[in-house]
Amino acid sequence: MKAGAVDNVQLPHLETFAHAAELSSFTAAAKALHLTQAAVSQRVQALEKMVGKSLFQRKGGRVLLTDAGRKLYGYAQRILELHREACRQIAGREAPVAGELLIAASSIPGEHLLPALLADFHKQHPHLRVHATIRDSMAVMAQVERGEVSLGLVGRKTDNPHLEFRNCAIDRMVLVAPPGHALAKRKTITAKRLAEHPLILREVGSGLRHSFEKALERAGLSLNDFQVALELGSNEAVKEAVKRGAGVAVLSRYAVELELKTKQLRAVPIGDLSLDREMFLVLDRRRVLPLPARMFLLFLETHPIAAHTP
Repeated sequence: MKAGAVDNVQLPHLETFAHAAELSSFTAAAKALHLTQAAVSQRVQALEKMVGKSLFQRKGGRVLLTDAGRKLYGYAQRILELHREACRQIAGREAPVAGELLIAASSIPGEHLLPALLADFHKQHPHLRVHATIRDSMAVMAQVERGEVSLGLVGRKTDNPHLEFRNCAIDRMVLVAPPGHALAKRKTITAKRLAEHPLILREVGSGLRHSFEKALERAGLSLNDFQVALELGSNEAVKEAVKRGAGVAVLSRYAVELELKTKQLRAVPIGDLSLDREMFLVLDRRRVLPLPARMFLLFLETHPIAAHTP
């Protein structure tokens, strides 16, 4: 940073810069701050002139921080937090944090874990708006990488260098069959015996399907060894097909908890397959997290997702 530049940095410029960094968009930052996009650009350009380096690089309609931008963002956060702390001390009360938490999740964490977590999070931070979407795991990862959401919860991970995966929970997959099925009364079966019966699968891209395929791979098997009867796009559709006798299926225990309690379905252990799978919190390494997302991560330290697993 050029000598004397710090003296000329104005707080609104740093706040604007931080919003643009967190939202990966000048347009979104302008909307959040009730400014014109031209005003956001002018403030960022003023900062770039002060430090003598580019702070953002444009990529695919989004803006990402340069190395210089990342360094400045760290200082900006400290300055803005110090400003918030001063306001708290002088006013004698905590100023509510406003903003929006954008999060996406695959079907199991999205339908069975996220609602309770977000309800508790909202009680602590009622001024934050939460927008959550449910997709398959691959679609969630794509949303995170495109910057459409800050955080994702998924049932698988990839080798994408842009994405960071953090273990957050364990899910247990179970084979389910209708009560009158030939397998329903067995205490355990083998994968070879399972191959004798029609199998219903989730669609390609589902984290559950990916995990099941990996379990088969560890046992020296593949889906080619099984009678795949149907491939369906949701857990509800798979359960309904199983109830109607179209075949058996491997699903998350979360997804069939009610049906097992009410004896609409029976769980049958597969003795030679390891069916536990990890679930992950995913974020983009290239982007800085907005304050609501950072607050949600802090919330998870005292309300871990793992505490909600069966």
